[in-house]
Amino acid sequence: MEHGYPPVSVAGTVHEADGIVVRLRPVAEPDLALFGRFAVEPGLIGLDWGGFRDPAAPGRRFADDGYLGAEDGRLIVQVGPDDVAAGFVSYRSGLYGGVAKHWEIGIALLPDWRGRGVGWRAQALLCDYLFAHTPAQRIQAGTHPENVAEQRSLEKAGFQLEGVVRACEFRAGAWRDGWLYSRLRDDPSPWDRDRG
Repeated sequence: MEHGYPPVSVAGTVHEADGIVVRLRPVAEPDLALFGRFAVEPGLIGLDWGGFRDPAAPGRRFADDGYLGAEDGRLIVQVGPDDVAAGFVSYRSGLYGGVAKHWEIGIALLPDWRGRGVGWRAQALLCDYLFAHTPAQRIQAGTHPENVAEQRSLEKAGFQLEGVVRACEFRAGAWRDGWLYSRLRDDPSPWDRDRG
């Protein structure tokens, strides 16, 4: 116990199951090299790559607020037991009707960590974290119709498909549709399903 207080358990920061420990933590300076790679390596981020970006921009943002902004941010997805940075999750606020704040989340994992149960756990942890520390009722995530792996990941993380958002993204020279998923504060937790 530090300073006489019991250790604090922070909602949405760690999950351990099936020999996999997934932890979310704040961005640290050594993580900036990972962000720089996602900005300049076309195949690394998959379908979400939107062209070359400034690889120094992550350092400027980190210097500003450590990627822990009130309206948007990123957390590192760390996988144990070696505490390897496997990628990151992101969150950005939005408003419906000018008053109903919600979060839009995303994830980018390095190829070695895809398909191993890390992504859905990280996204479920991020939802737990945002629901525990903000009053938002809704968290949403979009994906590409052809990204079946991410669709399964979102469903395992407790999200439900809401529908198609037509021509919402310009990618590879054309306007493309997206699929919109959401998870509400009172939706069943994926952890309850895991225990059952």
